[in-house]
Amino acid sequence: MFEFLLCSMVTILPDYLYRRYGQGKRIGREITLYSLWFELRWGITACLILTISLVTMIFYFHPSTTNASTAFRTVTILPETGGRVAEVYVSRFQKVEAGAPLFRLDDTLQEAALVAAQKRVAEIDAQMAVSTTELAAADGQIQTAQAALQQVQDDLGRQLELQQRNSGTVAQRDVDRLRQSVEGNRGAVAAAIANKQSLQTKISTLLPAQKESAEAAVKQARIALDKTVVRAGVAGTVQQFTLRVGEVVNPLLRPAGIMVPEDAGRANLIAGFGQIEAQVIKRGMIAEVTCIGKPFTIIPMVITDVQDVIASGQVRATDQLVDAQQLARPGTITAVLAPLYPGQLDGVPPGSNCIANAYSNNHDEIEAPDTGLARKMFLHVVDATGLVHAMILRIQAILMPVRLLVLSGH
Repeated sequence: MFEFLLCSMVTILPDYLYRRYGQGKRIGREITLYSLWFELRWGITACLILTISLVTMIFYFHPSTTNASTAFRTVTILPETGGRVAEVYVSRFQKVEAGAPLFRLDDTLQEAALVAAQKRVAEIDAQMAVSTTELAAADGQIQTAQAALQQVQDDLGRQLELQQRNSGTVAQRDVDRLRQSVEGNRGAVAAAIANKQSLQTKISTLLPAQKESAEAAVKQARIALDKTVVRAGVAGTVQQFTLRVGEVVNPLLRPAGIMVPEDAGRANLIAGFGQIEAQVIKRGMIAEVTCIGKPFTIIPMVITDVQDVIASGQVRATDQLVDAQQLARPGTITAVLAPLYPGQLDGVPPGSNCIANAYSNNHDEIEAPDTGLARKMFLHVVDATGLVHAMILRIQAILMPVRLLVLSGH
């Protein structure tokens, strides 16, 4: 209607003025309801053509959509392991900080596992103390074996010396027995030294490795125990949280509730424009929105990102072939809009439905030296018609509460 009134000012009105003052025809006499079309046919036809062209140009170069919303993602409250609820710390609609405890599962099994792991560490510490004592005892065994070996070697040396002086005084079997004793004592010394080396390896390598494994088991058991206390991953508000002590929750089948982050839906806005405007919607375009959650307010925005695919065309691999008819429903060009100035989305509830306008800006092309005169004039007209769309958006912002509260019948 606004475009028709604007176009009639340069088509129907001049035609009427010519008929009235140029031809002397008067309303009610020569110009009646029955002769209106014949008398003003040129102005009416030109007005219709101009109106259709103007509306097409406005809505193409300055896209508009009602599919805009401050979309946000919720966080599901889930434990990492299933179990029975032992204690609940928060209630529904309560605001919590990141890391705050929400509820606790029964931790009897995890506590028992932690105690067992800690006992294992203490057991290894005791083994290290015992092995240290055994190492000192091994030193004594080495000294004893070396002393016995030295004594037998001395006896063998004396017997061999006596045998050389007077072979009849020393029996050969005594010499052989002493030689066997020397070999046996050497073996005892080697065994004592090997026992000491084994204890040293056990103290320096085996027991520390076992202690590290036991400490890792303690850490693992403590982590499993900590997981029984479910904490908030982000700061936000707890929603749909009706958990009670004794209930069983499961990370796959039974979530505990939902959390809405503090910054959810307050950073940007998601808008879906028609596919025909795919060549017009660009990153950096200035836009304006008005939202149901914040009536009578125009919020300046800027397009920060444009999705380069259309969601309605996606295909997921299944055991059935996809018929092209299933993809016939046209999708939209998804664009992300951010406030032009900080804090302008404050007061807009997350999830609010909005009306969004995007405005083309051809200033750079107009100022380019290689742009022709006709092209410059056309681009000037395109940029100027953005004012019409901005006025329409403001009219919609004024009429939106009336339409919702009065004309909708609620």
